[in-house]
Amino acid sequence: MESTFHELTELLLEKNEELSYEKARTWVELVWEDFETTYAKAGYEYQGKEMTEKVVRQWITNYGARIHEFAARNPKYKHLLDHESKDGGLTH
Repeated sequence: MESTFHELTELLLEKNEELSYEKARTWVELVWEDFETTYAKAGYEYQGKEMTEKVVRQWITNYGARIHEFAARNPKYKHLLDHESKDGGLTH
């Protein structure tokens, strides 16, 4: 899983220069977990990490450049941006 998360983090960094590596990694893990949780709550049978990776990769490709804008409008994720600006959050 480490290599998968690293690869997806690198992809997100290619799409969004506003994020530090740490924040991009956090987003990857958050989106991964949210997808698997939502999928399970909906009653779907687990399709494996390959399916989750495919969906997360697609979301990063489609929305990665604007993920920080999403966080600014969504209180559930706003703390990710607030921490980024406080800790200096060096970007890559």
